[in-house]
Amino acid sequence: MDIEIPDTLEGFNSAGADYLPGHLGMEFLRIEADKVIATLDVKKALKAWNGFLHAGSIVALADTCCGYGTVRSLPQGASGFTTAELKSNFIGTARDGKIRCVASPLHQGRTTQVWDAEVRAEGVEKAMAHFRCTQIILWPRA
Repeated sequence: MDIEIPDTLEGFNSAGADYLPGHLGMEFLRIEADKVIATLDVKKALKAWNGFLHAGSIVALADTCCGYGTVRSLPQGASGFTTAELKSNFIGTARDGKIRCVASPLHQGRTTQVWDAEVRAEGVEKAMAHFRCTQIILWPRA
């Protein structure tokens, strides 16, 4: 990648501060090759006009968690990644409070990674969304 990959949790939170993760208010609590955890405060700007959390806000959180995990676990020599596919199933929502995403890899290969994420309202047992994405690992051109 043409960017420097942070090596600390604080580095990841700082790197995203001026971009979508920071703009939406995502806070990363853990970023490892095998698990990423982040939270997001539900606020008016992240809702649809009907008062429910906008699906795009949930997807943005889940996709960012999976992307940070992919970056953290790139194979030696890889130059980056790009998303090939993502899928979300919504089975609940939130109107207030905080939501939490936990992402983990299903497959971490040399050419692809597949990540799953689950989003829940904090303190709620039932998931509000399940998310899966496939990442293509990029390699420098010879």
